[in-house]
Amino acid sequence: MSDDSIQTIFAGKKVALGISGGIAVYKAVEVLRGLQRAGCIVRVAMTKHACEFVQPLTFRVLSGAHVVVDDYAADNPDPIAHITFSQTADLFLVVPATANIIAKFAQGIADDFITSTYLAATAPILIVPAMNPTMWSHPATMRNLRQLREDGVHIVEPDEGEMACGTIGPGRLSEPERVVASALELLSQNANRNMPDMAAEHVLITTGATREELDPVRFISNRSSGRMGFAVAKAAQKRGAKVTVVAGITTATAPTGIELIPVTSAEEMYEAVMAELPKASIFVGAAAVADYRPAQRSANKIKKTQTSLVINLERTRDILSAVSSAKKDGQLVVGFSAETNNVLDNSQDKLRSKKVDMIVANDVSRSDSGFDSTMGKFTILSARKETPLQLELMPKQDAAHRILDEIVTLRSSAISNSATAQ
Repeated sequence: MSDDSIQTIFAGKKVALGISGGIAVYKAVEVLRGLQRAGCIVRVAMTKHACEFVQPLTFRVLSGAHVVVDDYAADNPDPIAHITFSQTADLFLVVPATANIIAKFAQGIADDFITSTYLAATAPILIVPAMNPTMWSHPATMRNLRQLREDGVHIVEPDEGEMACGTIGPGRLSEPERVVASALELLSQNANRNMPDMAAEHVLITTGATREELDPVRFISNRSSGRMGFAVAKAAQKRGAKVTVVAGITTATAPTGIELIPVTSAEEMYEAVMAELPKASIFVGAAAVADYRPAQRSANKIKKTQTSLVINLERTRDILSAVSSAKKDGQLVVGFSAETNNVLDNSQDKLRSKKVDMIVANDVSRSDSGFDSTMGKFTILSARKETPLQLELMPKQDAAHRILDEIVTLRSSAISNSATAQ
């Protein structure tokens, strides 16, 4: 892509650039210039410690605008700068992000301009960490990063190399070209996702685990958190859809503004889905539904009187197959396939046997994704495409939008085919 076409795409995009205090501050200059070359308008804010490495005047000259350090300072032209700075931006980018600023973001501390801006931000947030390798690998830093990913913050992982202190390892600020590319990609994705391309849709989603009771105390279940289904719900809502979620047992937080129907067992989920299905235009089965349940439930707690216990199990009703069989013209049916081996083959079989429009395959044996992880690595299989779409490892909220992108494409294809047939 030529420089002219890049500038056309990103012309006028507003980036709020936050700079925290670390030796890598000088690289933020290159990031600013790279964004400007792409056509972005960049406003800069700095922490007081960042000013000890590079003076605000440098960024004021390059950006052509006032650099905010203290929004209470007499020379600050905007008395509510932390609101206007963040909420008029298309992206909030922090370069470098120190261990200190990461910890404050994760804990919701707002004791300076940049941390206050973080809490007020409505735009996507991208942080670029830089710190000593020991600080980077510390459990506290890893915990804070996990929290930020769960909160939807995007992160450019640091590079490995020699640090200013002479230590070699992970923690060096990623190269400015990579940072700029990540920022532009996020700006591009968000531009598409802010379009109400699902405003005509009513999306019915299942998520979470089901519980099948053995007795009043014990039950059979699984490790599903509901995180992926809620991510799809949040993404669909952002794209204009009406969203109904039938949720089993979850540990993730449900998004606000959706219709939430809580259930416990597979049978309860089946009944809720079939009752809501006639109103939906898209069904997404992201729940981890129990395939089997105890054939008999004991009315009393089963006592520990034998060395072994034999439990007879029976099949639960197959919700995805039932939805596919009952779907009306124009409805799209999407299932999830949680696998630990032969992921693509098993998912292809599920796509064919259940006669659905799309299957999202998820290798839950991976240590970096799977159940209750904020990250996911999915493969999307479609009945109308020969080649599966393999997604990179990414936050589940990003994966949700990629899945919806494919659903929107399916919808457009169906409309086009219908028009051609007529």
